[in-house]
Amino acid sequence: MNGADDLEHPTDVAGGIQSLNAALRLLKAMASFSGPATLSDIAKECDMPLSKAHRYLASFLQAGLVEQGGRSGKYDLGRGAILLGLAALERHDFVNRAADGLPDLCIETGLTALLAVWGNMGATSVRWQRGVSPPVTSIGLGAILPLLNSATGRGFLVWGPSAPIQHVLEVELRRARKNPSLLPDMTPSRAGVEELRKTIRQAGYASVDGRFIPGLVAIAAPILDWQGEAQAVVTLIGTDPATALPESDAVAKLQAFARQQSIRLASRK
Repeated sequence: MNGADDLEHPTDVAGGIQSLNAALRLLKAMASFSGPATLSDIAKECDMPLSKAHRYLASFLQAGLVEQGGRSGKYDLGRGAILLGLAALERHDFVNRAADGLPDLCIETGLTALLAVWGNMGATSVRWQRGVSPPVTSIGLGAILPLLNSATGRGFLVWGPSAPIQHVLEVELRRARKNPSLLPDMTPSRAGVEELRKTIRQAGYASVDGRFIPGLVAIAAPILDWQGEAQAVVTLIGTDPATALPESDAVAKLQAFARQQSIRLASRK
């Protein structure tokens, strides 16, 4: 589409401004590169004629959203883009945004949902949303969930901040070595922990079955920040063992919800 087309068709079917949509598409294309890019690479990435891409880049240069290297002539995101990104990150409330979506998740899955953050004592329940048939459990708001034998804790074990969990990990490993039945699906050792981490990361979610709390099954997925670290973990709790299977509808809906609530950087080229 050229400039004349933009003037003849200033809005798209959704009511947006076509030229602005194209400009934003160019900025998103720039964000997908790992560093400065040439005009031709940028134009190719957003399927735009060179002349049109150049006009948009000239405007972004004036606004400070883009900067251009001296000798290379390549373009990169500028200080203005950095400031916009930082402002958005500062205002992003992972917990409350995720909590607002829990009722719909419970309706879609029929399961009870738990939202937890990592607190001073460990994985701490901060939201509890009952499903259609809530399971009988003592877990509630403010509950501290174990790191190794709860789906929520295992979510933090894999995706949470590594330094804060070390003390809790050591305490639980010592306890499990004295009573191995606490961890029926893993060896209570550092090697066992690493194997568990690997398995959970590959699956994309953590789970525990009725061997931990009789009659209950739980699956958990992380809500990740821009560094790939869990700001919160959302857990679904039910009674059907099939809930925790990789191909289950509940797992798919949980993972989709967690991805939607997470901040993911654009793929790098």
